[in-house]
Amino acid sequence: MSEVTAVPTHCPYCALQCGMSLRPTGVPELPAEVVDRTDFPVNRGALCGKGRTAPSVLSSRVRLTEPLVRCPDTGVLTPASWEEALAAVADGLRRTRADHGPDAVGVFGGGGLTNEKAYTLGKFARLVLGTSQIDYNGRFCMSSAAAAHGRAFGLDRGLPFPLEDIPKTGCVILVGSNLAETMPPALRYLTELKENGGKLIVIDPRRTRTAEQADLHLAPRPGTDLALALGMLHLVVAEGRVDQEFVATRTSGWEAARAGAMSHWPEQVERITGVSVPRLREAVALFSDADTGMVLTARGPEQQSKGTDTVGAWINLCLATGKAGRPLSGYGCLTGQGNGQGGREHGQKADQLPGYRKLDDPAARAHVAGVWGVPPESLPGPGRSAYELLDALGGDVKSLLLMGSNPVVSAPRAAHIEGRLRSLDFLAVADVVLSETAALADVVLPVTQWAEETGTMTNLEGRVLLRRRALTPPAGVRSDLEVLHALAGLLGWEKGFPAEPEEVFDELRRASAGGPADYSGIDYRRIEDEQGVFWPCPETPEGTESHPGTPRLFLDRFATPDGRARFVPVVHRAAAEETDAEYPVVLTTGRVVSQYQSGAQTRRVDELNAAAPGPFVELHPRVAERLGVAEGERIAVVSRRGRAVAPARITTAIRPDTVFMPFHWAGEGRANTLVNPALDPISRMPEFKVCAVRLERAGNDT
Repeated sequence: MSEVTAVPTHCPYCALQCGMSLRPTGVPELPAEVVDRTDFPVNRGALCGKGRTAPSVLSSRVRLTEPLVRCPDTGVLTPASWEEALAAVADGLRRTRADHGPDAVGVFGGGGLTNEKAYTLGKFARLVLGTSQIDYNGRFCMSSAAAAHGRAFGLDRGLPFPLEDIPKTGCVILVGSNLAETMPPALRYLTELKENGGKLIVIDPRRTRTAEQADLHLAPRPGTDLALALGMLHLVVAEGRVDQEFVATRTSGWEAARAGAMSHWPEQVERITGVSVPRLREAVALFSDADTGMVLTARGPEQQSKGTDTVGAWINLCLATGKAGRPLSGYGCLTGQGNGQGGREHGQKADQLPGYRKLDDPAARAHVAGVWGVPPESLPGPGRSAYELLDALGGDVKSLLLMGSNPVVSAPRAAHIEGRLRSLDFLAVADVVLSETAALADVVLPVTQWAEETGTMTNLEGRVLLRRRALTPPAGVRSDLEVLHALAGLLGWEKGFPAEPEEVFDELRRASAGGPADYSGIDYRRIEDEQGVFWPCPETPEGTESHPGTPRLFLDRFATPDGRARFVPVVHRAAAEETDAEYPVVLTTGRVVSQYQSGAQTRRVDELNAAAPGPFVELHPRVAERLGVAEGERIAVVSRRGRAVAPARITTAIRPDTVFMPFHWAGEGRANTLVNPALDPISRMPEFKVCAVRLERAGNDT
């Protein structure tokens, strides 16, 4: 086929949403091939191995191609017609509502769903089911950063500036991110930063491939990032490095935040974190002496029971040094999931309505209810957060509709959550593959993938993108929008749930109009013509020039009532679970370059499995020697919640008091079996990144 047959689209994985083109092959085993798309500014044609191999999951060899319904006699999932499967889902949800009330039905979404799907899923939950019990796995991604963003700036967008600004700043502090493995095409921004003379400080308990690029690598004990940020702010004050003019003219609340920082002496911070005072001073000098600077956080500091305060402390450091609300400066969060940003903006989060409106705001309820054509009082109130919803399964919540998530692998305290899923009266899952969670369902609905459908995504910059359909899906597969349209009809809603993505997006625009995440001035044509449009982008009156979108936020004022950024006073506190004599080692978790999230799709790609075939336990040589363990020998990692077993990977790149496990696998190496579901009181983020464990030799035991 000629080059012109390639359809421009975007990678299905992380929040970079790298541009790529797909060319159909006509071969069922590999229906499309990737063609470089060098015109898209985020990645300029670069792709990681996951992006390059993404068409492999389109193969009928690995994906679902027909509905499955569990046979009541045998308990086995068996092929069924779409009519039979949809009727079973509608009956299961209807029966639960009738017997136990609307809040006995739960809905769980995903950070990979398009904006159109996320919007429709939230609308379906609140109108058709009448339930407040909806949340999504993006709660596990960047909810702490979102909460801190809102407290300080009045608005949450992952990056308040485009990625292209990063190489032009003077100094970047990268906290708890391993971009080289989680977002490989983004590493070039840090490489270009250094080529331009900028400085890079990486904060991570492991010396990762990203940390190896740093001018300064600080390796704090997991769970102590808050103390580290406070210690640096203490030194900023003590050394006279505060930007007094910026603090006075563009912020509020400085004195209380200053007092909180001054109670964290550098020597005390050294004892808590393990980072020496001279290294703290070096970091402060590098950041403060730069004319411009950015702090970028990822899951490391955010996935903690104090994640909101931790991010808030890093924001305070930006504000005190005048590195926010100015060109080439600011705080940003590196969103993880493909639509982690847009996924929470439009209604699948427990407390939010489309446009990033708050569900408990009467004006927000009135606006969205008006678009939906229902009385505001008919909308249910805020529901449970993601972990709390999963924990309630089989109790208050009897049935669950789940789309685009695999909590059997990805949820904290995963063995417990697997048990809660098994205890449900009814479980329906819509997915592209038979994930570990789908395998537990009463009904499994096979849905289209990114290459087989059109829809918008919002990447980590707040850039709204359009993924165009490049392939015809298999005959037995339908889109999530078609599923929700059909279910709404079966449950008595003949109108209001269109299956065409552009029709849904036009309604989303109206629902978001005037909200914090205003998409009303964006349409499919503009997205294509402009390589994406940054929100907020309000609609302008007819006959006037279109709003250009907002690549850079806060340059004139912050999104608070008085236009000032708010310092929030914070103090260090311990992790929810500290080490002790029984559990003397800290476990932290994360990702590897060749797998993604719960691995539901990437573990079905031969090339990726060859590069990353299974879980492992990364530990320091001193720990291995004390345990009597050799490279590759099986180790049991035991926490108060369970036990996981994986081969040892011995390296000096990790602290001696810490072990690391990737979380992509199910089975005996499931890292999330171990982690602590203790929740941040504000964001309701579980504490994935730090828990107490002990290590045991496992030998050949299974």
